[in-house]
Amino acid sequence: MNSDLLKAHRSVIAAALAAVLLAGCGPAKPMSTAPQPTQVSVVRVHRASVPIVTELPGRTSPYRIAQVRARVDGIVLTREFEEGGQVVAGQRLFKIDPAPCVAELNSAMASLEKAKANVVAIAAQVDRFKVLLATNMVSRQNYDNAVAAQGQAVADVAAAKAAVALAQINLGYTDVVSPIAGRSGVAQVTQGAYVQASAATLMVTVQQTDPIYVDLTQSSVEGLQLRRDVDTGRLKLEGPDQAKVALLLEDGSQYPLPGTLEFSDITVDQGTGSVTVRAIFPNPRSVLLPGMFVRAQIDEGFDDNAMLVPEVGVTHDPSGQATALVVGPDNKVEVRPLKLRSAVGDQWIVEDGLSDGDRVIVAGIQRVQPGVSVQATEASAEIASKALSGPSVIRSTSLAMPSRAIAL
Repeated sequence: MNSDLLKAHRSVIAAALAAVLLAGCGPAKPMSTAPQPTQVSVVRVHRASVPIVTELPGRTSPYRIAQVRARVDGIVLTREFEEGGQVVAGQRLFKIDPAPCVAELNSAMASLEKAKANVVAIAAQVDRFKVLLATNMVSRQNYDNAVAAQGQAVADVAAAKAAVALAQINLGYTDVVSPIAGRSGVAQVTQGAYVQASAATLMVTVQQTDPIYVDLTQSSVEGLQLRRDVDTGRLKLEGPDQAKVALLLEDGSQYPLPGTLEFSDITVDQGTGSVTVRAIFPNPRSVLLPGMFVRAQIDEGFDDNAMLVPEVGVTHDPSGQATALVVGPDNKVEVRPLKLRSAVGDQWIVEDGLSDGDRVIVAGIQRVQPGVSVQATEASAEIASKALSGPSVIRSTSLAMPSRAIAL
């Protein structure tokens, strides 16, 4: 009995194994070959109001500069200022030996007195000749000669007075004074040096640096746009709404005092294709020195119809054309050529090529091609907020290259 049960159990197991083997050898299930859509991150762009700031490189230059030069010949007796210190207008800087000028003045004054005495003598002669002429005691010719001599004597007095005035001026030039208030530079001559008026010997340079000019370099294209903004009233050069200018120093720090825009030059440099824009800044503590390299940011107001796109969403083709990949309504990728206006931070401002509400791919660009279907997800809130708002926009003329450097 047990033997029969064991045989039956073995038969059942064998049948089950056979069924399993037959099932394994059956036809395979068909596999799906459709590729899954690529995952990309997008930012939905919208138009917004953005403050416009133009950043330009430049150098500082003094508000006034005076090269103090010798105006008479002579030996320098004293230097009466501290190099690098403040001087006021009219302050004596050097004293030149006045002895030769004093001698010239004395000689001129003596010549004047002599001329005056000659006028008196000739005038008396004319009076006598006039009486004698009525009685024919002198000839008309003698009388006329006396009148002419009188006129010449009067002219000699005038010439002598001019010589005295010139001698007095030259004597005054022995006191070498500063024509402006400012800071003195290095003295170019010392006590005992011989200076010459004919050579216009440079003695010292005085520069007024409060206020101070900042001469900025701008491309002619940007200069044209700047003049248009001034003509249309968008940018004010005077009045309460005058354009304000902020300054960045060589070490990257910001100058604490704001400046104002003065004017734009009317001549384009043929070598560089640039024009000069001048701003003026207060400089009470002499932080700004002439010749410093700075960057100025000109506040031009707001662009109420600006569209900002993250820099990671903008690429450039081999020809330099800026493009962006956009996810269309059918979730297919489209390539859009862009017209860029400027860049600030990690964002571009786009003038043409995108519409309000377009979804620009900012992550996964390398994995997609135009025309393919993708699965788009909104980018992180941080990236989206940067795309939709920005602190400022800096104009740039080098928008064809994938760089954020400002080339003005």
